[in-house]
Amino acid sequence: MSRNLYPKISVYQQEWFSVDDSHQLYVEQSGNPEGIPVVYLHGGPGGGSSVNHRRYFDPEIYRIIVFDQRGCGRSKPSPSIDRNTTQDLVADLEKIRLHLAIDKWLVAGGSWGTTLALVYGIEYANSILGFILRGVFLATQAEYNWLYSEGGAQRFFPEYYNEFIRGLSENERENPLEAYYHKLTSKNEVAAIAASKAWYLWELRLSTIEHHQLNMLKIEDAHQALCMAKISSHYFNQHCFIPENYIINNIDKIKNIPAIILHGRYDMVCQLTIADTLVKHWANAQLHILPCAGHSGFEQQTIDAFCKATDTMAHFLNESTK
Repeated sequence: MSRNLYPKISVYQQEWFSVDDSHQLYVEQSGNPEGIPVVYLHGGPGGGSSVNHRRYFDPEIYRIIVFDQRGCGRSKPSPSIDRNTTQDLVADLEKIRLHLAIDKWLVAGGSWGTTLALVYGIEYANSILGFILRGVFLATQAEYNWLYSEGGAQRFFPEYYNEFIRGLSENERENPLEAYYHKLTSKNEVAAIAASKAWYLWELRLSTIEHHQLNMLKIEDAHQALCMAKISSHYFNQHCFIPENYIINNIDKIKNIPAIILHGRYDMVCQLTIADTLVKHWANAQLHILPCAGHSGFEQQTIDAFCKATDTMAHFLNESTK
């Protein structure tokens, strides 16, 4: 039987938590205050959290922590790329855990959230009960090329890619990532907003196979688009601030931590082969290929698999503590 998201629930605590002298993170808690602590890491970088992220988890079993990473969403300031690196986000995560007096927590996330989860795990393995990861992204050059260069996703969506590069000169099209970064960080606000919408629309069109008229997708939240585009381009132009193959080369540091990996067969943002590579190096990870799903975390098959994974992990964690 196909599962739906858990019912809508209210938060029992929300705050803006200062992680340094310039950034305050929006942090919310819902579910059971005495339950299994789980933190959900949103995508992007810069994507921001959703009220539906808390609905992957049984609120009677889990203490659910959802937050907006620095520089995006409801965090302050937003959008901001100042003092915004992967290492900053990893440190923020650990500060949240300590602030909330959590010994160990389950770490869950999607897309860029899987990258952050894995880098955090490599640094703080002793803080983690397990992982649930959806749409794996390992931040390698091949993955940037797939998304932003000709010969990758462009081969499947040529008309959408043409729109993505339409505002670039011939020279700029040789390196769209760099060109977009300059536009998104320029003082020309009109150009930056236009570029952010084009960037965000390109990814939205790749993200789901459930929309039958992808060309009808529209950008309704200009702030979210600007956060997503500006912060993503900032990260991707710096190779996400980690060396090539960093996660695979350090996977032994989390090899004993259980993980459930979910990946849509038709994911056009993060290729299935990336998840397959990860589990080949991680014996304690189980890969579940979703045969009729793309990249979005809210396609029906992905919702079904994620909710079942959280139930499975809760049962495993409860049994392991007996």
